[in-house]
Amino acid sequence: MIALISTIDLALSLYWWVIIGSAVFSWLYAFNVVNPRNEFVGTIGNMLFRLTEPALRPIRRFMPDLGGIDISPVILLLIIYFVRQLLWTTVAPLLA
Repeated sequence: MIALISTIDLALSLYWWVIIGSAVFSWLYAFNVVNPRNEFVGTIGNMLFRLTEPALRPIRRFMPDLGGIDISPVILLLIIYFVRQLLWTTVAPLLA
């Protein structure tokens, strides 16, 4: 069972970096650092959007309007951190 917890932890860790990459990409796109007409840039942006939007959309529904500031990635990162800590401090000792 520890192997299953390690695999879940790895998946959450990888998704953590996808969320950070998506946030950085959205800033680069918003400040016109990357060329939005480049096909490769568009493909990367579309992939990051499709990977993160299903998890961010429910958080955005409950967040108040903060005047153009989107903190839903931060909330999702905190949730992922909580789940990872819960796995290692509560679930793993019960299974060992």
